[in-house]
Amino acid sequence: MNVLNEWTALACKELGVDPARVDRDLILELTKEVAHGVARPAAPLTAYLLGLAQGAGTAPEDAVARLTALARDWGRATAQTLTDD
Repeated sequence: MNVLNEWTALACKELGVDPARVDRDLILELTKEVAHGVARPAAPLTAYLLGLAQGAGTAPEDAVARLTALARDWGRATAQTLTDD
């Protein structure tokens, strides 16, 4: 078992999370987009926010799609926010 699989299994056990509910590749792809498109420190924060959204009832696939789109469009989204009054 590689370290990432072992970590995921043990972290899920510690938190009482069903590992079958964890789409590791989806989360890693999201955090890659955020780290490269926004800033590296935004990646773990985004993963945390994704967890909060899922806990509040947002479908993870929907939240990931929205966050990925935001990260990919970060420059325009930031420029628009700065010009909003």
